[in-house]
Amino acid sequence: MNTPVKAALGLQLYSVRDDCRDRGLPAVLREVAAMGYEGVEFAGFYDTPAGELRKMLDDIGLRCCGSHTPLAKLLEPDFEATADYNETLGNRFLIVPGLLEEYRASADAWRKTAELFNELAAKLASRGMVTGYHNHTIEFTPMDGVVPWDLFFDHTRPEVVMQIDTGNAIAGGADPLPYLIRYPGRAVTLHLKEHSADKTALIGEGDTDWKEVLRLSREHGGTEWNIVEQETHKHPPMECARICLENLRALGY
Repeated sequence: MNTPVKAALGLQLYSVRDDCRDRGLPAVLREVAAMGYEGVEFAGFYDTPAGELRKMLDDIGLRCCGSHTPLAKLLEPDFEATADYNETLGNRFLIVPGLLEEYRASADAWRKTAELFNELAAKLASRGMVTGYHNHTIEFTPMDGVVPWDLFFDHTRPEVVMQIDTGNAIAGGADPLPYLIRYPGRAVTLHLKEHSADKTALIGEGDTDWKEVLRLSREHGGTEWNIVEQETHKHPPMECARICLENLRALGY
């Protein structure tokens, strides 16, 4: 049995979206790298050409650990342009961050959406890329007697990434830990988000059993990237990103 390898650590740039807009990507990326993050996951590219953005990352010493890509951008007529952009960027992980109502309105809709993701996974495989799905809270509300998250991942190919957002899952009434065991090897990228009653806690300050999350993601999840996301800010956003990283290190990351 191979020894599990500790995943790399990235930051979802939605966490510092105002800084990206106001200060510009180069300044933000340099600061993120200086904190000690190894990669970044994009939630939009700020109208930056792919080649320019790739050079920016290479010069700073960061890797792209994913992009939150609207499903429409993976469908025709946009599929090729989206795949080309991410291929130039060096991004393997095109993760859909949510679905319009038509794709999730019923259990049958979820099954059809799973089939669509299987088709997209097959198309992306030739480019060395994968797609996947990122949860909010609705995915854990039972529908027609089944949990949509289970329904979706029971009907998708193993290479469709199960990007669990820990904080969102807990807020939706689910324990994210069993999913790392139930769907082994599928949490290739994992969102680390704290959960607390007042929704302001940073990683290490709330309800999440982080040592167990990290252990199970390593031993069962097949996780290559742990990605910090902090949507609420009790300090300036860049300071929140730094504190989350320091708290993870204090937990032994």
